[in-house]
Amino acid sequence: MPRFTTVALAAGAALLVRRAVRRRMGTAPLWPMPALDEPVSGYGRGATVPRRVLVTGRSAPAEGVVELRLEGERLPSWQPGAHIDLVLPSGLVRQYSLCGDPADSGAYTIATRLVEEGQGGRGGSREVHEQLHPGVELEIRGPRNRFPLAPAPSYVFVAGGIGITPVLPMARAAEAAGADWRLVYGGRSRATMPYVAEVERLGGDRVTVAAEDESGRPDLAFLAQLPPETAVYCCGPDGLMAAVAAAMPEGREPRLERFTAAAPAGGSAFEVELRRTGRTVTVPADRSVLAAVREELPGVAYSCRQGFCGSCRQRVLAGDVDHRDELLTDAERKDSMLICVSRSAGGRLVLDL
Repeated sequence: MPRFTTVALAAGAALLVRRAVRRRMGTAPLWPMPALDEPVSGYGRGATVPRRVLVTGRSAPAEGVVELRLEGERLPSWQPGAHIDLVLPSGLVRQYSLCGDPADSGAYTIATRLVEEGQGGRGGSREVHEQLHPGVELEIRGPRNRFPLAPAPSYVFVAGGIGITPVLPMARAAEAAGADWRLVYGGRSRATMPYVAEVERLGGDRVTVAAEDESGRPDLAFLAQLPPETAVYCCGPDGLMAAVAAAMPEGREPRLERFTAAAPAGGSAFEVELRRTGRTVTVPADRSVLAAVREELPGVAYSCRQGFCGSCRQRVLAGDVDHRDELLTDAERKDSMLICVSRSAGGRLVLDL
């Protein structure tokens, strides 16, 4: 998946929100926004600091979808596209896009669809649906943003089902800033598509709703004719994102946000030296570093096993890493790796374990 958490994009996202607020006050400058020089981290301050929040609201914006309002003190600000790590009562860590209002500094809003384990779920969504009710206290980390909204004269947003959650704040911000935008929103049926009424009110005829039981899958052929300055953002199932990428003009790529990490490519066997414990393990081509290490050190922490949460992050003392995570910044990758998905780029790795 392409990484779009560069300094310039994150800075642009922050400015977009500030301009959206100013527009509400009647002082927004003309679009498009000028280039920015000030470097800003795409991950935000305190992105890994745990914080306590309280579930204060619960609703059902669509069939099989639960929305939660999480209130807390001194919650960090965020920009469209950001997500938080939610530590569930069982200890599982799952990532959910923020879909509320960035101006609401006292609360975060998330929404999740119930996905059964046989359908690709990993137990987190069921725990959210069954156990998280008003009054439950939780730990969160973040927000982080690997899907920031960059300044552009025009946008196309494509969302599938629960993939509307990171896209909705983007559409609100683009509308508030006076940008040219349109949204294609697909799903199995209107009843299963969260926030469908809101996006239709927000965008009017700029919003195309493609419910499969009514009109089939969305027609994406128009993407091939987009002008170069139009930025395309997509979140949804892998099939939808592949279709969007295939429909883009040659040489251009959409900006994607995945529900889960992309399937890791294969690799060769290699050795990992655990420096502090004086042991060396062999990582077969079909196993992860995490699995091999835990055979020697069962207490090594992990959670998502997909390169999202950071629980398995380890310090790298030597060796070249093939980074396959969706979390670490370029600076963090200089001396760290997520051992659940990342591997050796060639030769032995030495970890501070």
